[in-house]
Amino acid sequence: MNFVFISPHFPRTYWNFCDRLRRNGVNVLGVGDCPYDGLEDCVKGALTEYYKVDTLEDYDQVFRAVAFFSFKYGKIDWLESNNEYWLEQDARLRTDFHITTGVDTQAVAAFKSKSGMKAYYAQAGVPTARCHKVTDLAAAQAFIGEVGYPVIVKPDVGVGASHTWKLENDADLAAFFADKPSEPYVMEEFIFGDIRSYDAVMDSRCEPLIESSAIFPPSIADIVNEEGDLAYYVGDTVPPALADMGRRTAKAFGAQRRFIHLEFFQLTKAKPGLGGVGDFVGLEVNMRPAGGYTPDMINFAHSTDIYQIWADMVAFDERRLPANGGDHFCAYASRRDGKAYVHSHEEVLARYGGQMAMCERMPDALADAMGNQMYTVHAGTEQEAKDFIRFVLERA
Repeated sequence: MNFVFISPHFPRTYWNFCDRLRRNGVNVLGVGDCPYDGLEDCVKGALTEYYKVDTLEDYDQVFRAVAFFSFKYGKIDWLESNNEYWLEQDARLRTDFHITTGVDTQAVAAFKSKSGMKAYYAQAGVPTARCHKVTDLAAAQAFIGEVGYPVIVKPDVGVGASHTWKLENDADLAAFFADKPSEPYVMEEFIFGDIRSYDAVMDSRCEPLIESSAIFPPSIADIVNEEGDLAYYVGDTVPPALADMGRRTAKAFGAQRRFIHLEFFQLTKAKPGLGGVGDFVGLEVNMRPAGGYTPDMINFAHSTDIYQIWADMVAFDERRLPANGGDHFCAYASRRDGKAYVHSHEEVLARYGGQMAMCERMPDALADAMGNQMYTVHAGTEQEAKDFIRFVLERA
């Protein structure tokens, strides 16, 4: 089997996907913009061969890299980056090289467009917030007349929560239209709720080989736009209602043989037409792993190797690792440079060093959403996870 992996060196832990594929006897062919000598040894050891391009943004260069591998090794069976930023390029490459083991250019539009997702959610029987494609001020006012303030405005196609705003009144609405970006935007009714994810590796029957869930702050957008502190935690169990909704959503979107990250609101305030407190509402579908080091956090919470589970799905279409019992949590908290905190870095390490799973600086490309200095710890209970977050993020 020939597998082309785009950008095996970034994010930093993604070499693990390549390593587990290689263990399964797969030819892992890397394409990236980092010089070979600049790759970590773990990345080099995980690859059969590496092709360096000047920039991954240049489709012609990446196309030539894949064409070279196809000429040298034969038909390419898989191509993937597991990275939101490259989803459209991955799909285009699959289409051009007739790779049928992932979404093509036609299908990727439904995964990238927030408005396009609505029909698939409806097919799955999953409620979602009412949505309006932003055109002009009058149409937006008419929509707000139906749903009321506040509303959320965000790019119809976009990565993460950047350029997303909450509008609370007419003044906010006028300010948005006065400086509206040129790309297509959508406006949605505001949902009062916590964000819970459904993370899974799906087999060819669209059945989960592993399921996990993370609990996020209600507004990632505020964290990005206002440079707030990010904290979230992962547990090794998924509420039955969320698991059912996640599976139905994955099947409606045709998410076979993929790592998926689905986001849902869990209502903290009842919303007519959507549900009562505690119910789940569809938010967003991502046909890739959750961002940052969340796959590693899933490993810590579940005491497993999700990279191996994913690689076994690719090579064998089954899970070969046994499930481990016990309830565990893994918590993440990050700080911003230039902000003052009650407890010093040394105090955090002194108190939580024995539980620390990861402690490092985040790369600049991820810092807007993920913070500058991150700490990730093992936690035996949900309360321990919350206490850790509170200790790390307490502001001076």
